[in-house]
Amino acid sequence: YPKRKGMQDFGVIDLPFPLRKMSLMPLGILKEHKSGKESTYSFSRGVDAFPTVGDPVLLPSQEQLKSIVESGEKRRVKIGTSPLASNADVSVDPDRLFGRHLAILGNTGSGKSCSVAGVIRWSIDAARKAKEKVNKQTEELLGEITDETRESLGLNGFINSRFIILDPNGEYSKAFIDMENVRLFAVEGNEEKSIKQLQVPLWFWNSAEWCAFTQASSKTQRPTLIQALRCVRDGRLDVALTPSTDMRRYLRTLVAQLSIEITGGSPWAGGGKTKGLKESIDTWEKGLVDNTDFSINENDAITALKQAIQDFRNSNQSTGANRDDWPKYTKSASDSLLAAFKAAHTTFGGSDQDVLPIGADVPRPFSGDDILKSIQANADLMKTSDHIETMLMRVRTLLSDSRMRTITSCAEDLTLEKWLDDYICPSDSSKGAITVIDLSLVPAEVVHIVTAVIARMTLEALQRYRRLNDGKTLPTTLVMEEAHTFIRRYASDSEETPTYSMCTQVFEKIAREGRKFGLGLVLSSQRPSELSPTVLSQCNTFLLHRISNDRDQDLVSKLVPDNLRGMLRELPTLPSQRAILLGWASELPVMVQMNYLSEEQRPQSNDPDYWDIWTAHGDNSRKADWETIARDWQEAGQTAQDEVATIEADLEGTVTDTDDDDLPF
Repeated sequence: YPKRKGMQDFGVIDLPFPLRKMSLMPLGILKEHKSGKESTYSFSRGVDAFPTVGDPVLLPSQEQLKSIVESGEKRRVKIGTSPLASNADVSVDPDRLFGRHLAILGNTGSGKSCSVAGVIRWSIDAARKAKEKVNKQTEELLGEITDETRESLGLNGFINSRFIILDPNGEYSKAFIDMENVRLFAVEGNEEKSIKQLQVPLWFWNSAEWCAFTQASSKTQRPTLIQALRCVRDGRLDVALTPSTDMRRYLRTLVAQLSIEITGGSPWAGGGKTKGLKESIDTWEKGLVDNTDFSINENDAITALKQAIQDFRNSNQSTGANRDDWPKYTKSASDSLLAAFKAAHTTFGGSDQDVLPIGADVPRPFSGDDILKSIQANADLMKTSDHIETMLMRVRTLLSDSRMRTITSCAEDLTLEKWLDDYICPSDSSKGAITVIDLSLVPAEVVHIVTAVIARMTLEALQRYRRLNDGKTLPTTLVMEEAHTFIRRYASDSEETPTYSMCTQVFEKIAREGRKFGLGLVLSSQRPSELSPTVLSQCNTFLLHRISNDRDQDLVSKLVPDNLRGMLRELPTLPSQRAILLGWASELPVMVQMNYLSEEQRPQSNDPDYWDIWTAHGDNSRKADWETIARDWQEAGQTAQDEVATIEADLEGTVTDTDDDDLPF
């Protein structure tokens, strides 16, 4: 070590000079609590007093390491043990784990799916044991009680938890089969296996989702589609749609459209051709037909309105040969016509409030036939008929393709209340639910839409629950497998919104706002570098399995402080069932040996058994019956002729080619 050789070395201290240097960052304080001869330890995050020069540096004992790993409050759910700390129990607080979003990342085959299934199962099992303990203590205090009293006090074994698993690969259909109140939904229902038909009806879709699916252009198609949605969602909550109600809706649409025309000055515009308005009025008049079911006043109102239309035509100020092609009306005549339409609308039970725009996103029931006719009718009213053919073609494909129709159409008795009861949790019940939604056979054209609708409906339902229950939330967890497919990066500067970017935007909103309404997010992905940065930045806890891709390693290394990145060097070599837990749910980053899951409790994501099949004999040889597969494949896209015929009849032959271009024939 250096020694002083004179006054020039006055500031040198005669201390041993190190051959190696170690850089450390204080993370917390380990306090010792003595009780007689025994000592216990407690760890707290953060440092209020730093060590000084000369303080000894000690390696922690196994007992101290165990105290550090097992530190923290409300560690209610054990997820594994720490092999680097004498196999200390690694337990987490579910409020922290699910409340601020969890990301489970790792290569394929590293154990992500087992961790997802395990975290859900272990959390429910821990909650059940805790509730049974409290129930037992309560019953001991109360003595003998009746079943009704026990039920009223909530002394049952039901766990009021809600997990919704969006499963793109069909892995989780059997993972929770031994648990209570598990609901399975798939494209192909199966009553024997208790699998229900997946239904995400068209009337659940909001305007953004419709625009994304139809790729509606922003200038003409999108306004037409939104107006069509407003019209088709109106009036279907009536007990019976009578002819008078139907006419009231029709008149309300005409009042709104004529108001737009007058506001824009179309009737008296001298600089441009206004023949379009004249043709629109001619079209509107065709729908003003007397009906024997109308009252006398209503039929009189129709007659008066027709006379007002004729008076409006006679007020044409143009002269000469182009009088009909270049009509010009006065403002007073236009106002009189609008007043006549409003008077007729009032006679049929309408009001000024009724004329206000209807929300295009309100989930009111309508059929596919309704939306198609509404688009065409509103295109005629808005003079955009020449610009909506491509959009109509996509809507017709949606309605006629049987693969999509099984999901987007629904039974007449399906209501919003019933859907929420089936997919989120039962109403007025302490029973929770695990909902597994198998998306593996959902057509690629609508899989992002279906996923986005389910996620958005869950969020909006919980938002309304909180508003109607004095700020109380209904804790629910939404699990998204293969998140890099549904929550991926997208270009925000694009005018059009593809279906995948619209799906990402829904999950970004959940990541930002879901915590306030009790909606937690669990992401599972093998490509974290492809995930939306917004969603990933909102995840406060990470469970990292083996990651070998350099881009993915660079991204996850930024999740921890510089002095802890050395631990992440183990990521490329982590064996299955090992992971690193870090973030809000863990006091310190810790390597975890995840709890064991039996074979029947694991998701169906095993590696292919090549060798066993190569060397198999007899029934285990797995012969390929391509005839059956080809028949099932081709019949899946066959158009149901009866429904297509109905649409063709209603739309006067507007349905054209409805075959699926992706079918191999």
